[in-house]
Amino acid sequence: MAAQSETNVHSNESAQSANTTPTASVCGNDPEKGAEPEKAAEKSLANGPAPATPVIGPPPDGGAQAWLVVLGAFSGLFVSFGWINCIGVFQTYYESHQLSTYSTSTVTWITSLETFVMFFCGPIFGTLFDSYGPRNILLLGTFLHVFGLMMASLSTEYYQFILAQGICSPIGASAIFNASVNSVSTWFAQRRAFALGITASGSSLGGVIFPIMVTQLIPKVGFPWAMRICAFLILFMLGIANATLRSRLPHRPKQFDILGFVRPLAELKFALTVAGAFCFFWGMFLPFTFVITQAERYGMSERMAGYLIPILNAARYVLSFGFRFSSNVFFSIFGRTLPGYLADKVGRYNTMVVTTFFSAILVLALWLPARGNIPAIIFSALYGFGSGAFVSLAPACVAQISDLRQVGVRNGTFFAVISFAALTGTPIGGALVPDVLHGDYTHLQIFCGVVMITGACLFVLARGVIGGFKLQKV
Repeated sequence: MAAQSETNVHSNESAQSANTTPTASVCGNDPEKGAEPEKAAEKSLANGPAPATPVIGPPPDGGAQAWLVVLGAFSGLFVSFGWINCIGVFQTYYESHQLSTYSTSTVTWITSLETFVMFFCGPIFGTLFDSYGPRNILLLGTFLHVFGLMMASLSTEYYQFILAQGICSPIGASAIFNASVNSVSTWFAQRRAFALGITASGSSLGGVIFPIMVTQLIPKVGFPWAMRICAFLILFMLGIANATLRSRLPHRPKQFDILGFVRPLAELKFALTVAGAFCFFWGMFLPFTFVITQAERYGMSERMAGYLIPILNAARYVLSFGFRFSSNVFFSIFGRTLPGYLADKVGRYNTMVVTTFFSAILVLALWLPARGNIPAIIFSALYGFGSGAFVSLAPACVAQISDLRQVGVRNGTFFAVISFAALTGTPIGGALVPDVLHGDYTHLQIFCGVVMITGACLFVLARGVIGGFKLQKV
């Protein structure tokens, strides 16, 4: 049957966006090869005329409605990925308070489950998005995320933290994350990486604010009320997201097809992209989880170490909007929005390769030998800059090689696969450092750097399959 008109999301988007005829393909073919509308048309004629459906024009790449969607998605990532970005604070707190009798590796299952569940639910919410749009997904996510944190505020036992903070809350965060990212992708083509960069910077701002809130509120109001206050802030931000998030595409219920999540993996370019992301993600969250305890191990005060996570996230955010809150936040112009902006200019895969190699080198060349306060602070700022690009560039890369009408499912497959890296990476790191306050972090840091470099190399191969190995925009 004839495919409906849509702009392609490859490097030749500008040329293809003008094609709005009913037979124009939006399949994820290589940019140079383009679509094959003639074959689709011949098949349509052989099977009889297709039912008339409205023609969808190219994404507007701007306008009031599109930027309101970005605002809503920014708020959505502020409370979803932004909350996940502060897992290092809870890792440290639980080990010294409620769960002090448990080993480091056991406690890390709470924080690793948060990341795993948020991404593993991607295929479910991706399918629901493609079928029904973001509205009901967002409402469900709002309830589950806030309810889970309220229950965590009442928790005292290990299994209670697992259920509330490790399962219920991240299911809601997953719904919010997928509704936000997928909605933005429907409104932008040529400026998609930039728009997703602004969206992803919401998670960095959340990663700055939430750790400071938690560490400052707990001594003043106690752990239960600290969690509740965070939950109320999340509810407020989700009010903005629910009021502004919209999808540009018409959504019709589709039959659930489990093979639909598997088929993209048969495409070499998609498989290499997922493999690269898996390896990079395997190590990416280890500094988030262990940078505080590693710094304390080598003499940093507990008070100063508590600001390393905010510094790390600050290096991913603020100057993308032209503000400068502090010298640490100054790095943020490069964090998430600038890589997205550059990706639209020089190529999304090109930018992904550079930033992933940069992050991996930082781990091995700076974090591994770090033994003082200054190296730990510099590493946190620079690593936030490098790793921050991944979250904004990953959905843009997936959209570049995908049919936009299947972006929800394919993003779901992508994040579901890398969720297993998130699930196992942190416990492996905890096992490599049995005593976090007195042990040696060398093995953890080597593991982190090696798997991230492997991921960067796989992104190079994916780039070569998509656009060749010549210096060009890919």
